[in-house]
Amino acid sequence: MAFDKLKQLNQIREIQKNLEKETAGVEEEGVKVVLNGKMEIEEVVLNKDLPIEKQQNLVKSCHNEAIKKIQVILAKQMRNFPGFGT
Repeated sequence: MAFDKLKQLNQIREIQKNLEKETAGVEEEGVKVVLNGKMEIEEVVLNKDLPIEKQQNLVKSCHNEAIKKIQVILAKQMRNFPGFGT
């Protein structure tokens, strides 16, 4: 039982390590947000030709979509480990 828990913990660490290498970006109307696998913002690009309120809405939208992409990447990685993705 303890060995299984240790094995599972090592698998989680491996998933985290792999996930740290991933990035996900979304671009809409020249506004771009890129997140890393730890869901930290790596890059934000704004479109100066758009009004501030439009840019703000696009940043939120891009950020939310990038989070979903990272979650999909995580789910795919977890399927590769026994006991996580059956």
